[in-house]
Amino acid sequence: MTERVVLCMKWGTLYPAEYVNVLYSACRQHINGDFRFVCLTNEAEGIRPEVQVHPIPDIGLDEWHYYNGAWPKIGVFLSDLYGLKGRALFIDLDTVLLGNIDALFEQPGALVAIDSRPWRFKTGAPSTMSSFFAFDLGSLGQVVDTLRADRDALVARYHIEQDYLHGTAQSIRYWPQEWVVSFKYHVRQPLIIDRLKGPKRPAFPAKVLVFHGKPRPIDLARPFKGNWDRFPHHGSGVVDWMRDYWNEHSQTGASA
Repeated sequence: MTERVVLCMKWGTLYPAEYVNVLYSACRQHINGDFRFVCLTNEAEGIRPEVQVHPIPDIGLDEWHYYNGAWPKIGVFLSDLYGLKGRALFIDLDTVLLGNIDALFEQPGALVAIDSRPWRFKTGAPSTMSSFFAFDLGSLGQVVDTLRADRDALVARYHIEQDYLHGTAQSIRYWPQEWVVSFKYHVRQPLIIDRLKGPKRPAFPAKVLVFHGKPRPIDLARPFKGNWDRFPHHGSGVVDWMRDYWNEHSQTGASA
């Protein structure tokens, strides 16, 4: 059986170690059988011991690229990523798992990612989003090599790593739309209504809830005073189902 590897990456202070621990616990609950959970980070303090930690690969980036376009994520495609083998599922730390995700490892394709185009438009070519994606470890080394060879020109052209993937990786396939839910586009209430009703937990067959930008899961679970959403949208107070998810999977509350 092909080994299954969950990958995540953490840098800076926006996502503390708790995010890694919560994601690990959620994966342990929603993946049947064995898998390896790997966090690529240069700041391992506070990460639970079940998580295998490696430094973020050096692919020739400057510090600026870490905070403008998420370019370090391209490092997961190295031909040799710390000797890891098998089918990888990369998951952003602000992603919430809604149910069993075994099928995400089984979805065929050299690279399987999110197509966010239908979230905003009825028709048009796919738009690759990299909040979570699957690939065979070591099989897409050319994506790293191409970036290294012409870094500045490619960063200027694509601005963000997921657009670079869209323009560079060959034969991208996409997750079934019913598996992927966006907080911004599918879960939060419409304008005006969002001042009266909070977001509802997505129902089956959704497997993954994607947060991109503001708000983030922690804003719903442990809200600060006032509006935690981006104006003109409005959200305030605790969202019960997100609080329960976060508490269940936090370092102190996890049973996995």
